Amino acid sequence: MKQFKRDIPLHMMMMPTVIMLFIFAYIPMIGSIMAFQKYSPTDVYLFSPWVGLDNFKLLFTTPGFPRALRNTISISLMKMVAHLVVPIGFSLLLNEMKNMFVKRMVQTIVYLPHFISWVLMAGIIMNLLSPSTGMVNLILKAIGVEPIFFMGSNAWFQPLLIITDVWTGFGFSTIVYLAALSGCDPTLYEAASIDGAGHWKQMIHVTIPTITPTILLLGTLSLGGILNAGFDQVMNLMSTITMESGDILDTLVYRIGMQSAQFSLATAVGLFKSSISFVLMIVTYQIAYKTTGYRII
Repeated sequence: MKQFKRDIPLHMMMMPTVIMLFIFAYIPMIGSIMAFQKYSPTDVYLFSPWVGLDNFKLLFTTPGFPRALRNTISISLMKMVAHLVVPIGFSLLLNEMKNMFVKRMVQTIVYLPHFISWVLMAGIIMNLLSPSTGMVNLILKAIGVEPIFFMGSNAWFQPLLIITDVWTGFGFSTIVYLAALSGCDPTLYEAASIDGAGHWKQMIHVTIPTITPTILLLGTLSLGGILNAGFDQVMNLMSTITMESGDILDTLVYRIGMQSAQFSLATAVGLFKSSISFVLMIVTYQIAYKTTGYRII
């Protein structure tokens, strides 16, 4: 009770966030019952006809569902790997820089794209990759390579999604890893140096083990979102030409729910995604605890 009284100011600081989370994340979960109804906006919400699992049967037989599921898993897995490898590597390199001014300037520059919305970022990317006037194709043309229509190529679209997502997001992840690196015990580096370890061996045997819990935590949490491939990014970059390689579950939900007004079917897709993510979070958390003894809480 004494500890609770002492922490009351902290609980009060959290209260606005908890209230917003409850309003925008938990209350909307009531709408999941639409997945088991034949919902119509003209019906009273709870009194729409119940259809059981018919919406899920229809979902699994929808022509675009296998393609959307395949693309979602493919894009999500590549993003997960990229968002671990690139920020970790960049953080380790940045941590070796001795000039604090240059270090902070570089960190600020790579963090800036995180603040740009995908609506604006999509325009920037389209201008950069334009087949006729884009800077990338002008450079390719200057070295004798034929211009590539990146935004209209199914072969290039998924790699383009990964590269641009890492470009906009790895700066934020870098901050997390640099914060973890700041917790490294300097005496460990001194002991390793006395034992004759150079920078490379110090990084392998001191730095990386220190940030391993953070890597494990972020990697575990990212597995829960394996069916979230980035709706805002894909929606702003995808066209009818690249739908074969870019259509994901979220864009399928958008077309079914918002364009075709099949609200129950769209809700079934969302519930399917949430159920898979829930199971994956539990499984990956248990794996992390069993293999390393690390607990998120």
